[in-house]
Amino acid sequence: MKKINETDLLIEEYDSQFSYQKKSNLNISFNRIAFIFFVFVILSIIFSTKALFLGSLEKKIKKNVLESEFRSSIVDKSGNLISKSIITNNVGIDPKLVIDKDKLLLNLKLIFPNKKKTEFKKIKKNLNGKKFFYIQKKINQDQLDELIYLGDKSIRVEQKISRIYPHENLFSHVVGQIDDDNNGISGIEKSFDVELKKNNLPLKLTVDTVLQFLIRQELKKYEEVFQSLGSAAILMDINSGDIISLVSLPDFNLNKREKISDINFINRATKGVYEFGSVFKTFTLAAAFDEKIIEPQTEFVDLPKSLTCAGFPIREYDDKIPSNLTAEQILVRSGNIGSVRIGQKVGEEKFKLFLSKIGVLDEINFDIEEVGKPIKFNWGKCPLATASFGHGITTTLLQLTKAYAIIANGGYEINPTIIAKTRNLNDKKKILNDEVSKKILPILRKVVTTKEGTASLANVDGYEIGGKTGTAQKSISGSYSKKKINTFVSIFPISDPKFVLAVMLDEPKTNKDYIYHYRDGSNIKYKGTPFNTAGWTTVEVTGQIIENIGPILATKY
Repeated sequence: MKKINETDLLIEEYDSQFSYQKKSNLNISFNRIAFIFFVFVILSIIFSTKALFLGSLEKKIKKNVLESEFRSSIVDKSGNLISKSIITNNVGIDPKLVIDKDKLLLNLKLIFPNKKKTEFKKIKKNLNGKKFFYIQKKINQDQLDELIYLGDKSIRVEQKISRIYPHENLFSHVVGQIDDDNNGISGIEKSFDVELKKNNLPLKLTVDTVLQFLIRQELKKYEEVFQSLGSAAILMDINSGDIISLVSLPDFNLNKREKISDINFINRATKGVYEFGSVFKTFTLAAAFDEKIIEPQTEFVDLPKSLTCAGFPIREYDDKIPSNLTAEQILVRSGNIGSVRIGQKVGEEKFKLFLSKIGVLDEINFDIEEVGKPIKFNWGKCPLATASFGHGITTTLLQLTKAYAIIANGGYEINPTIIAKTRNLNDKKKILNDEVSKKILPILRKVVTTKEGTASLANVDGYEIGGKTGTAQKSISGSYSKKKINTFVSIFPISDPKFVLAVMLDEPKTNKDYIYHYRDGSNIKYKGTPFNTAGWTTVEVTGQIIENIGPILATKY
């Protein structure tokens, strides 16, 4: 048997004790650390999951909120953008979190070099306050990046849905506005509020952006020439009722979203209700043709220079008008007394029915809500006489445009529209007899082409323009004033009518320095406005408009 010495025993015992002690300590420490690490991991997973969930929920809620504020785009007939919803960034500052106000203000001046001193004074004042305030709404990306690079925790960026209007004023009365809660409050934005919020596809209009621009440009130009209070123009397809352009001045920048309370910003094309004067004489003669009472060459002899009705005189506007005239000549020369005689032949009930059929007496149903209601007309013998030459009876420019389209398109009913839609034009309802257009159109052409006519300034070579002028005293507080509404409704080309253009000037004035150029190729010039009548104001505007838009209409329509 091997002998074990004392030294070996001691070492073995020592090793045994060391191993046991060491092993035991290691096991206890490892288990404790593993447990703590396990708990930490579990808690981290719980908090991370919750954070991710809340973050995704916040993003989802934010996304849903933004999506709910989106409105469909509005485009013109060619698909050109008129209105669109986009995501924009608004940047503000929480003054309570600002560390160095002077440094921040200096950085803001570098980032926003175009801001005025007054704006920075306001920012400095707000920095000394306690409430959050905006420093820039709809900020561009470059400026936003510079602000973010500052790393200032007081700067807060908020996303918002904004409605932008690329053409600013151009379609203000057509498109209308929305409020801060994303609800339409006027124009197409209001009338089609639900559709614009629900649909993803753009809402397509019948208007043409290029023609709208050109017509507005001429109205703006002549607003200065004749110093008018306002003006309006409607260009419409005579057969479909599609409105190609609708302008009313003064207008406003839709992007500013200002509250418009000044009544002068009324939509004169659809909302304003006016007496339009002699343009109604066309209706009087058309009614007689529709009833087959007279012919264009029917003679009216010994017409007096004035009549008295209920104690009030009815006079010719021009003493040079002959006493013997045909029905055609009465319209060409815009005779008041002759128009009264034609109206009396038609009779009160039939004339009233005719005006109702062509849509000038009652409120029109249109795509935007801003439409005027013609003042109720109390019929009788004297009212029949005055209505025959357009005195005392009111309507809107939109309804006037519609009525002329019906008279010129063969007598078919149309409903003016500004919303592009598919329609079967073969299903149109005929409301006037065939002879009305055939007889009226050549006469309207003579109003423009003959020396006796009142619209020779609109005789633009190559476009076969016909039409009728109207000069009416403006009624203010129940009394007639010297202020006027001057109107010209034109049809072209007369041989194959396609378009009706109605132009109205509200309270125009004469211009002694303006030089008129006759457009019939004669090169005749005339300086100064001799009379404040439609023939010298609105007709001139119309001639210039057609001269500018004619080539586009010839190629596109």
